[in-house]
Amino acid sequence: MRAYIMRMTSPTDPRRFLYRADALDPDLAQKLAREALAKADDGELYLQYRATESFGFDDAKQAPAGPPPRTNRHLYDEANPLDLVPFAKKVELCQKIDAAARARDPRIVQVSVALAGSWSVVEIVRADGFLATDIRPLVRLNVSIVVEENGRRESGYFGLGGRYMYDHLFEEAQWNRAIDEALNQALVNLRAVDAPAGEFTVLLGPGWPGVLLHEAVGHGLEGDFNRKGTSAFSGRIGERVAAAGVTVVDDGAMESPVGGGRRGSLSIDDEGTPTGETVLIEDGILKGYMQDRLNARLMGVEPTGNGRRESFAHAPMPRMTNTFMRGGNDDPAELLSRVKNGIFAKSFGGGQVDIVSGKFVFSCTEAYKIENGKIGDSIKGATLIGDGPSVLTKVSGIGNDMAIDEGIGICGKGGQSVPAGVGQPTLLVNGLTVGGTA
Repeated sequence: MRAYIMRMTSPTDPRRFLYRADALDPDLAQKLAREALAKADDGELYLQYRATESFGFDDAKQAPAGPPPRTNRHLYDEANPLDLVPFAKKVELCQKIDAAARARDPRIVQVSVALAGSWSVVEIVRADGFLATDIRPLVRLNVSIVVEENGRRESGYFGLGGRYMYDHLFEEAQWNRAIDEALNQALVNLRAVDAPAGEFTVLLGPGWPGVLLHEAVGHGLEGDFNRKGTSAFSGRIGERVAAAGVTVVDDGAMESPVGGGRRGSLSIDDEGTPTGETVLIEDGILKGYMQDRLNARLMGVEPTGNGRRESFAHAPMPRMTNTFMRGGNDDPAELLSRVKNGIFAKSFGGGQVDIVSGKFVFSCTEAYKIENGKIGDSIKGATLIGDGPSVLTKVSGIGNDMAIDEGIGICGKGGQSVPAGVGQPTLLVNGLTVGGTA
């Protein structure tokens, strides 16, 4: 990644994809921005080049206000992951995963493998002469497995990715881990019993279950909803909105443990503002909101680096990057031992959320009964029902095992989709409504 000022392009400069001598050059871009925005309060010319690829292998068949501050931080590499690995190698990886998965268990009846990558060059040109460039890689690997026994079919899924090159996904240990996790989830669901219904104490696992926090709470902490007064958190800065110990953060500058950035990370947002850590809730007290430039100016605060857009064809709006709850001091095993009769939700699938009120319905893709402090039978058909603001006040235990998801999140808002990261530690929540099938 680069966020810098540059006047000319060269044969090795990624900005050559944005400019041509016979069409648009950097000087003309600056001139157009000055003229178009001369009477505007704010704005930018947003240039983007994007290349994408996707390999699908299904059932052994391939399917195809003032200027922003400047930064020289490098979260990820300028290299293009699409060019570094030959086409044949990508197809071969999908074939390897399919064959290795099918060899694991005779009950496997379907394997789906998806390998995807993109490489985007963006440049932000402002009327005051500010110019910032960002080169953004993004890769992802998904494995889905369907198993069948005695006429019953169940599925499992696992994915991983981030803002780095394909190397990590091509490591044998990583794609084998994806197979094992997807298969294990499918087999767990194969022996699952009907989920009970009612009000239960729920133990939420670390990592991906943070998607519930993202959807049911995170959107309500975005600046536009709060400026308009339509969020459950509007006008409540300084008030207690969550149980003691609950700290929620959005951090667009998170690095990946394997190099590069997390899936939701950006060196600069889509308005040129450097990303960073924004504390939203601290020890249960509401501290602030995620802001783009427009809503920050109208609310009299500073932008937080959360101005995001799906592409050049979309307007920026306040959006999450990597949103998570910080870890606490509780041992996850001790939290489990507190539960006499409850549910352990390890992974989630789809859900429906009213992003203003925070009311949600989430389906569990892997969940278990808890009986007398021990994990019991796996259950199917469990849904969690509630509203985000209330859930935050019902947190009674926060594990010391905070984890960020593996890099599979896509966030939708206002017709736009952007990659995002979620995370949390193991959480003990009292009195959640569980919809079941028993």
